[in-house]
Amino acid sequence: MFTKVYEALNWASSFLEEAGREAKAGELLLLHILQQNRTQLFMNMREELSEQQKSAFIEAVELHKQGIPIQHIIGYEEFYGRRFEVNPEVLIPRPETEELVIGVIERMNMHFPNQGPLELVDVGTGSGAIAITLSLEASRLNIWATDIANSSLQVAIRNAEKLEARVTFIQGDLLVPLIQAGKKVDIVVSNPPYIPNDEELSVVVKDHEPHRALFGGNDGLDFYRRFMEELPAVLKDRAMVAFEVGAGQGEAVATMLRNTFPHASVEVKDDINGKDRMVYALI
Repeated sequence: MFTKVYEALNWASSFLEEAGREAKAGELLLLHILQQNRTQLFMNMREELSEQQKSAFIEAVELHKQGIPIQHIIGYEEFYGRRFEVNPEVLIPRPETEELVIGVIERMNMHFPNQGPLELVDVGTGSGAIAITLSLEASRLNIWATDIANSSLQVAIRNAEKLEARVTFIQGDLLVPLIQAGKKVDIVVSNPPYIPNDEELSVVVKDHEPHRALFGGNDGLDFYRRFMEELPAVLKDRAMVAFEVGAGQGEAVATMLRNTFPHASVEVKDDINGKDRMVYALI
């Protein structure tokens, strides 16, 4: 079938393309199996693979052909230059969410220029990617992170421990744990489920990522509506809200925020692909 690195990559790309998968997936899987970076891989294109490496690579490519996400095969995803454990209990972090983190830090520094420490809650934390990254990138933040699923929180806790981030994790539904504790915060950040219930998704996403982290009702906006009911109970007088939204949902979510906080400065921001992806409210 193949013996050298370049032959393995050629086989994988054509095999995966025929199955309707990304050809580049083969390279990511081989990097993991060989424990190399891309530079090393390209320098070693004519190297022979051991029998063990060949069989591990074939097995991994077969699994991805069946629809299992690459991240579940290798066990992690890179986010903001750090490696986060992922499994079927959490949403795989996306590059667009890195843009949300950048936007939060920029607007926090503008809205709270000389104030610290600040209290922030990441709602629906999943793998903990947002909360942990903010903790490591902005030392003046005291960070809380909530998730309805204990199985998701266990992944986030392991990621925080491994990356040595200070985050307090709480199990609960949206902002309810904070409301019950009578806690007020300066900043609320969330990447909630926002996919409409009837939207067609690829098998890789639909069959392998938790539906509780994907679907947000008939129009995808159910969780934002709930936020509008709960946010006034947890935000301090001067505050900030930052949401990730689905493409085409920006203005709808911005309108909700303007109605809930009439004096807020609300902004819809496009992602690197030109799709409305982040909504910020400075209160």
